[in-house]
Amino acid sequence: MKYRYLGRSGLLVSRLCLGTMTFGNAQWGCDEEGASAIVRQFVDGGGNFIDTADGYSGGEAERILGVAIRDFDRDNLVIATKCWFPTGPAVTARGLSRKHIITACERSLKRLGVDHIDLYQFHGPDPYTPIEESLRAADDLVRAGKVRYIGCSNFYGWQIAKANVLAEAKGLASPISAQHLYNLIRRDIEREILPAAADAGVGMICWSPLAAGMLSGKYRNQGAPDAQSRMGIQAAVTMPRYWFEDALKLIDLVVEIAQRLGYTPSQVALSWLFGDHQVTAAIIGARNADQVKENLLAGDIDLSAEIREELTQALPLNHGYPFEWTDNNLRSTFKNAEFEPRHRVRLP
Repeated sequence: MKYRYLGRSGLLVSRLCLGTMTFGNAQWGCDEEGASAIVRQFVDGGGNFIDTADGYSGGEAERILGVAIRDFDRDNLVIATKCWFPTGPAVTARGLSRKHIITACERSLKRLGVDHIDLYQFHGPDPYTPIEESLRAADDLVRAGKVRYIGCSNFYGWQIAKANVLAEAKGLASPISAQHLYNLIRRDIEREILPAAADAGVGMICWSPLAAGMLSGKYRNQGAPDAQSRMGIQAAVTMPRYWFEDALKLIDLVVEIAQRLGYTPSQVALSWLFGDHQVTAAIIGARNADQVKENLLAGDIDLSAEIREELTQALPLNHGYPFEWTDNNLRSTFKNAEFEPRHRVRLP
C-alpha cells in the first residue's frame, strides 16, 4: 500500500480509504460480523484510512465501525466521519450550525467508542449557516482535542476557497481535505473544484470511484442492473448518473485495458485516479472481505502516462467557458519563461 499526505497537512494516509456506507445497511450492506472481517482485511492489507458518517444507516455504521476497530491500535488508524444530514426529528439536528456540529461530534465519538476523531468533515454546504460559525465550532473541537483535522465534502469550488481564506484570516483550523464524487465517468470536479482545492492546498478524497460498481465491468451486456443490486436499489440516482451510451463504451475500454495489463477493471479504474497527485485517496466500499482484497491491490498500481491518457480521452470532459477562452489564449500569451514556476496556478 502506498501512502499520501492529506492536502497541506502532515497527515499520511493510505491512498485507498475504506468506506463504511455498507455497514449496517440491510438492503445492500453487511452486518457487524461482516464489517469486522472487512476492516480486518483492509488493515492487514496496509490500509490505515477509514471513512464513515453519522448519516450512514442512521448512525449504525459508526457504532459497527467502533466495534470493528477495538482489536487495533487506535494510533495506527485514521478515522474520519462527517456531520450535516438530519440525525433526529428536532429542527436543529441537521446542517452546520454550531449547535449541531458540537452535538453531532459528541454523539459520533460515543458511537465510535473513541476519544478523538482524526478527520471531521462537513458532509455538505449549509446555505443557512455562515461558514464562519461552522469553522469556529470545528476549531473549538480541535482545540478541545476531540478532533485533529477538519475537512469538507460536496462543496462548490468557491466554498472551498472561501472557507480556507476565512479560516486563515481568523486564525481558525482550516479544511485540509475535500471529499467529492470523482471517477472515470463523472469528472465534473475537474472544472472548478479540483483547481480550487489545489489553490487552497486541500487534498481530494474521491467517493464512488467505481461509479457504483459500473467500472468493475459487472454490468456489461445488461440492459439494466439487477433490481437487488445496489445500483438497482438506487436506480433513480445511479442510472442517470452513470448509465448512458458513452459510459458503457468507456467501460468496455477499461475492461480491455485491464485484460491487456493483467489487472481487474476495478484496479485500473482506481489507479487512474492516482495519476493526479492531488488525489489523496479513493474510497472503496465492500459487502464482504473478498471485495476489499481485490481492490487493495490498486493501492500499489500506477498506470503509465500513456494508458492513463488513453482512458482520459475515451470520455472527454467538456470544460466549457471560461476554459475554452483560456485554452485558446493562454499559451500564446504566456510563453517566454524557461520552465513553469512553482507558483503556477492550477487551471482545468
